Amino acid sequence: MITLRGLTKRFGGTTAVDDLTVDIAPGRVTGFLGPNGAGKSTTMRMILGLDRPTAGRALVGGRPYRELRHPLYEVGALLDAKAIHPARSGRAHLLAMARSNGVPARRVDEVLATVGLDDRAAAKPGRTLSLGMGQRLGIAGALLGDPPVLMFDEPVNGLDPDGVRWVRQLMRSLAGQGRTIFVSSHLMSEMQLTADRLVVIGRGRLLADAPITEVIAGSAVAVRVRSPQPAGLAALADRLTAAGATVEPAGPDELTVTGATADRIGDLAHELGVRLHELSPHGASLERAFMDLTADSVEYAGVPTGGETR
Repeated sequence: MITLRGLTKRFGGTTAVDDLTVDIAPGRVTGFLGPNGAGKSTTMRMILGLDRPTAGRALVGGRPYRELRHPLYEVGALLDAKAIHPARSGRAHLLAMARSNGVPARRVDEVLATVGLDDRAAAKPGRTLSLGMGQRLGIAGALLGDPPVLMFDEPVNGLDPDGVRWVRQLMRSLAGQGRTIFVSSHLMSEMQLTADRLVVIGRGRLLADAPITEVIAGSAVAVRVRSPQPAGLAALADRLTAAGATVEPAGPDELTVTGATADRIGDLAHELGVRLHELSPHGASLERAFMDLTADSVEYAGVPTGGETR
């Protein structure tokens, strides 16, 4: 188990992680979500002893990472797919990792086969590796000591659809073996297919720690509204907002509405004489739940090109 108790990290006057208390249990995939700058990578770095906490504790199997005699046998991690010497081959990189922790050299070939890197790919120097190949090599490094705890920061970046599916299946398989899997990602659709439980943070603070089904169930059902009449659509948006609904422009002829049923929206459109081309409810999703949870925690937000959010 990964145990976080009151984990806090400050950089000068900025609090990156704020009193985080979480248990990451074995036998399931725990997704780690948050907007950019939420403190996810800093949290993972503190678990691995790369950053020292300002306060609190981060434990792996009940011990701080720095006390693990052979850490690759205890916890494997992928934090940076490009963390390899530019002149060193992937195979040499893994051999160096293995020797540093007393892992048999034969294990290098086993993990290379697991991640789908053949002899030719494993012989390439680090500077020539694509992001996708770097991800596979990083996953191989995490698996090297066959550890019971595995951590992955954005492991599907740079992978093609087949590679993304492979990572999903790998995570589910490893969790099925009773291992602790802690994985961060910004791909909500993929996380929805992969994770059993979610830890969501915003501005360093815990926002949710619950089964993924419970997190999704707490989100609002959205209704998609399309009309060829921009002025009428704007009038409809005003009426819906006045009635307490949340209205977001999704394009020049489209709105996304929460807090009002499709029937109610259709009735208002009829009263206003607005012709609709689409009025379709969309079930709750992890993306919508995530947006609702982190609405007040986003540090870097752009403005939609189709207009301002209502």
